[in-house]
Amino acid sequence: MEIVYVYTKKRSEFGRQCNFSDRPAELHVDILPDTSLAANFTVRDPCNVTVQCAEEMSEHEVNTERFESESRGVNHVEGGWPKDLNPEDMEATIRYRKKVEKDEHYQNTIMQIAGLMEHCCKQNNATDIYQEFFEDEDEEVMEESEEQPSAKTINVFRDPNEVKRTATSLSWHPDGNHKLAVAYSSVEFQRAPNDTSFDSYIWDIENPNKPEMTLKPVSPLVCLEYNPKDSHILVGGSYNGQIAYWDTRKGSQPVEMSTIEHSHRDPVYKVIWLQSKTGTDIFSASTDGQVLWWDIRKMSEPTERLVLDPSKKGNLDSALGAVSLEFETTMPTKFMVGTEQGLVVSCNRKAKTPAEKIVCTYSGHHGPIYALQRNPLFPKNFLTVADWTARIWSEDIKESSIMWTKYHMAHLLDGCWSPVRPSVFFTVKMDGTLDVWDILFKQNDPTLSLKVCDEALYSIRVQDNGRFLGCGSQLGTTTLMEISAGLCTLQKNEKALVSEKVQIQHLFERDIYF
Repeated sequence: MEIVYVYTKKRSEFGRQCNFSDRPAELHVDILPDTSLAANFTVRDPCNVTVQCAEEMSEHEVNTERFESESRGVNHVEGGWPKDLNPEDMEATIRYRKKVEKDEHYQNTIMQIAGLMEHCCKQNNATDIYQEFFEDEDEEVMEESEEQPSAKTINVFRDPNEVKRTATSLSWHPDGNHKLAVAYSSVEFQRAPNDTSFDSYIWDIENPNKPEMTLKPVSPLVCLEYNPKDSHILVGGSYNGQIAYWDTRKGSQPVEMSTIEHSHRDPVYKVIWLQSKTGTDIFSASTDGQVLWWDIRKMSEPTERLVLDPSKKGNLDSALGAVSLEFETTMPTKFMVGTEQGLVVSCNRKAKTPAEKIVCTYSGHHGPIYALQRNPLFPKNFLTVADWTARIWSEDIKESSIMWTKYHMAHLLDGCWSPVRPSVFFTVKMDGTLDVWDILFKQNDPTLSLKVCDEALYSIRVQDNGRFLGCGSQLGTTTLMEISAGLCTLQKNEKALVSEKVQIQHLFERDIYF
């Protein structure tokens, strides 16, 4: 595993520049010999002199000139209006447009441009520049090549603070995946030093030296999520139970926060954006036993509340603490909650009464469920990661999971499905190991097991293309990795094979250890 760290230094810190040039010898001092001083010395006889038979050589080093680059952008705003016209005055702009449209020069210009545009459109429609002529041949070559599963480190992002904190949550930028938002907080909350920073960061994946932006919450962030509809908006859940959201165009401070009295009572371990017309709805889960729904346009109080009381009486004292959430956009009324007690609670948001919102529970783990996610291509099957195992469940079978991993020596702390391949999922462990599982290729052991770092890995997030993934560690190190093409390319008949395998488990109701 190759790890590269680039050290940067300002030019002014190198000291004064040395200027060398070729020039002839110069005589500065000429001291004549003094014969009276010879009496003070003894003639050395014999005289020993050492001689090397090899040629004397010197070592020189040359370094190329450093090329420094920086990111720059251009923001285009509305312009071109006359100085005496207020662009915000709608009536004035309409009158000005009508005046210009009646201008003969304007009409002639538009007619000339329209002809050129029509010519270009016809030219583009004549030939499909994106047509792939050899697609079938490429598929055959890909099937024939038996590439070994592998992964390599692309970049490493370290917590810039002296007191290192855990990278508890990762979120990829929804447009292009060129940025990675990382939430930092101390998992041992009560033992955290007083001078621990509360900041979380947004990193440019090509620049590990300095964060692109700093997020400054009032309490350490435990979770952080980009808005899939608006890439400038992020929402985070804090250690003190508050929900806050940021607009990267407005700076590092949160735009709005939930009030303390209407927020969670414990740390917020998960927030998820809901599928809505406005793109402003979220819901959050905490170990205080509540699931709260919010509209970021009005954060004064939650729009809806659910108490995870298994007795369905709404008693907060007996509620199950939530540490993970799952929401699938194709099932807008359903959501699932992973609890501290090892249960998965299936809920229906559109139920008429709070008691009916808790539909059923799935039991099989011995500790908190740190990860809970439906399969992207088979939503009725979901993955849970807790204690020493990862389990795959079917929504229709509540008695037991249909598949599970062997019990590992180290605790599993997070996991997720591949967004591209339905048979591949990832897990991270407390010993710093990343495991890649392919249930169609190998069932007894991981397809790929990689030691990422020496400390525990607490979080993992895969890009939408399935090629790159980020792993967050206990000491705040986020490792960006690229996996081999075979693990992120949908294989021939893979969907059918996974569907057949799941159906076999349903029919025979037997457990498979893989």
